[in-house]
Amino acid sequence: MSASASQGHNWTRQLKKEDKEEDPLDQLITRSGCAAFHFAVQECMAQHQDWRQCQPQVQAFRDCMSAQQARRWEELQRRKEQASVQH
Repeated sequence: MSASASQGHNWTRQLKKEDKEEDPLDQLITRSGCAAFHFAVQECMAQHQDWRQCQPQVQAFRDCMSAQQARRWEELQRRKEQASVQH
């Protein structure tokens, strides 16, 4: 056996572009402030393998996302009103 063979390979794993970038949906959920609820749904699904048993977690995530969407809508409306007043 040669010295180079005993050292093993010296390859480095090339990361794919997808490995480096976070999923846009995950980014959205993180920015929403609802990531903990999302992870709770994922954890429940992993444990039970049945979405019907995870309805409390699903509902909590849905409520969080709905509240976030309402806040976002109000903010957009406020900006729209401010822009129309300034012109």
